[in-house]
Amino acid sequence: MDFRFCPACGAPLESKSDNDSNARFCPNCDFTHYDHPKPCAGAVIAKNGDILLIRRANEPYKNCWDFPGGFLEFDEHPEDGLIREVSEELDIKIQVSGLIGLYMDHYGSQKESTLNIYYTCNILNGSITPNHEVSEAKWFSLREVPTNFAFKHAKLVLRDWTNRFERVG
Repeated sequence: MDFRFCPACGAPLESKSDNDSNARFCPNCDFTHYDHPKPCAGAVIAKNGDILLIRRANEPYKNCWDFPGGFLEFDEHPEDGLIREVSEELDIKIQVSGLIGLYMDHYGSQKESTLNIYYTCNILNGSITPNHEVSEAKWFSLREVPTNFAFKHAKLVLRDWTNRFERVG
């Protein structure tokens, strides 16, 4: 989010010129706003060599494919947030079984910076039932994975998962 006004006193914020930071400061009350990346968690769920992808039902990136997951809540552990997000999106309970990696990206038209934490996961129970944020959930073989991903980092996640986990799982 691009803060233009100080949330403490309402004065216009100014850019700091002494470094390369995206920080903006208030010349009126000395408040400093730091633009930190938003933490997200994503799941690579595999079954019989296929991976589960979801098609986004809403903007941004409507109709593009993505891995299940989403933004973390305040003070939420990434694994707990991922379990919550997948339950909300697909009505299934998952178990996190391994860390795949961390990926930087951007979200939406405002290009908010995101820190994306990806895990390999297993379905514990439930039948996949997409919610209003998901227009479709589909299993893909690695040869059939679509190319129209919502986020650039998805291809890196797929590469890293394939290199580390696909042969094992």
